[in-house]
Amino acid sequence: MIFGDSASAYFLTWRHGYNRALFKSDLIAGLTVGVVLIPQGMAYALLAGVPPVYGLYASLVPLIVYTFLGSSRQLAVGVVAIDSLVVAAGVGALAAANSESFLGHVLLLALMVGVIQLAMGLLRFGFVVSLLSKPVITGFTAAAAIIIGMSQLQHLMGLSLGRNLNVFILLSEAFSKIEDVQMASVMIGLGGIVLLIAMMKWLPRVPGPLIVVLVSAFMVYFTRLDSEGVAIVGSIPAGLPAPSFPPFSYESIRELFPTAVTLSLIQFMGVMSLGKVFATKNGYRVQPNQELIALGTMNLAGSAFLSIPVSGSYSRSAVNDRAGAKSPLANGIAALLILCTLLFLTPFFYYLPIPIFASIIMVAAFSLVNIGEVRFLLKTKAVDGVIALVTFFATLILGIEQGMLVGVSLSIVAIMYRIGRPNVAILGHLPGSRSFRDVNNHRQAHQFEGIVLIRIDASFSFANADLLQDAIQEHTIDKKARAVILDASSVNDLDTTALSALADLNQVLRAKNISFYFASFRQKSLDMLESSGTMAEMDPSHFFLSADQAVLHVLTLWGREREYLDRIAGQADSDSA
Repeated sequence: MIFGDSASAYFLTWRHGYNRALFKSDLIAGLTVGVVLIPQGMAYALLAGVPPVYGLYASLVPLIVYTFLGSSRQLAVGVVAIDSLVVAAGVGALAAANSESFLGHVLLLALMVGVIQLAMGLLRFGFVVSLLSKPVITGFTAAAAIIIGMSQLQHLMGLSLGRNLNVFILLSEAFSKIEDVQMASVMIGLGGIVLLIAMMKWLPRVPGPLIVVLVSAFMVYFTRLDSEGVAIVGSIPAGLPAPSFPPFSYESIRELFPTAVTLSLIQFMGVMSLGKVFATKNGYRVQPNQELIALGTMNLAGSAFLSIPVSGSYSRSAVNDRAGAKSPLANGIAALLILCTLLFLTPFFYYLPIPIFASIIMVAAFSLVNIGEVRFLLKTKAVDGVIALVTFFATLILGIEQGMLVGVSLSIVAIMYRIGRPNVAILGHLPGSRSFRDVNNHRQAHQFEGIVLIRIDASFSFANADLLQDAIQEHTIDKKARAVILDASSVNDLDTTALSALADLNQVLRAKNISFYFASFRQKSLDMLESSGTMAEMDPSHFFLSADQAVLHVLTLWGREREYLDRIAGQADSDSA
């Protein structure tokens, strides 16, 4: 079946046992999220550089698609602030905002993101989520939130600023035009911020964005502040978007490809992070590959109905969960509310002031800055905290895609460093047992004269092959070693470089009249050793199921098996050499 685990299986999973009580919960949650989505969708469309109505278009088909394909029961999908920022940054370099060309590129970007995510899901590439580690996401999200907030200064202050998303340039340009500030716009924006924060604190269940939108629209209508220079939404076309695929060319696809890949990964990471939180809370599991299929289909199908890129929303998912959502059907109900809005309510948006959208975006964005998380990373594992901070500053200074690339690159370097510098332990025997432990951590661990028992605590690969060779040679030179035993109990995998390294080590040790033995190799690694011919070169009789068997075999060959058996029985001095 083309959808792997079967899209219908996920639909049937939440449908099984579905009843009127669950539908009532989903109905309330869907209507609640829909009410929040109307102003947020329009605001985030504006952030992406397209007319507000496209935020409503993006809240139709994608939400219906997720109803059938999504594996998270509380995730609320639609337009997201960080996605819109990436769209604005990526497409802004290719076309002027609010132009026909800009809109075409945005819709093409949604299509490309959908194709990439769908292909990744069908090929079961859900594991790539690990490329975006927690430190990278923490640093990137904090920087993106600040950029999002600062990008709204022009709407909040009633100024005309450039499309540059560099925070320092934005602040400098805004300061240079301070004399041109439209005070009425500032008052509306600041008033919206204060009201939103107050409602979040004292009336968390009330849809704050909808309230501030209604209050500001009535205020502009009755005071005619639009005639005083306050920008308003104006006429919004009523009706549903007609199906059509965006125009594209090889050149536009090539130019948008880096942004499409970046956005695909950011969306997937966000959806999985949110999905896991709510799945753990409510006792079920989200499926990474199915979420990729759902995301890809949402963006692909949505692009045919004038939808900008969509994914999972942090704030609306929290609202969805608090409102009692029990299945993805809540998204479908929210979509129906958006449909009714487009058909019948668009005239009511005419007097919506643009500064109120700035206040909605700023409050939502700055809530994503989690200083406590950075402190936790620095305290728990300093290198992760450093990665988060470097990603943060790289995103602020260099840009969205560049900052993400820096973060991912740092994570890969950190992983490679850990793989390339694993713990290499020299093991000794614990008296009264058949166990062996690191002699540096256990004073009672006893090394048998003439035997070097060594363990590498990582997969054995090209990244650390030289390290193991150096460690073995270091502990055999001038130490009267007659046998080296490699404990591979911590080795999960081998590559061809590791095979060559083992063969080379065997020859080097043989030239020194030192026997080379192997213990606790896993079957997968043994199969690779055998199929490559490496085992035959080394002598198959030198492979043992455990370090205990290998040590006993060597000592028996030397006529010293009683030395080991006495120690197992606890009858020997544990400190004897």
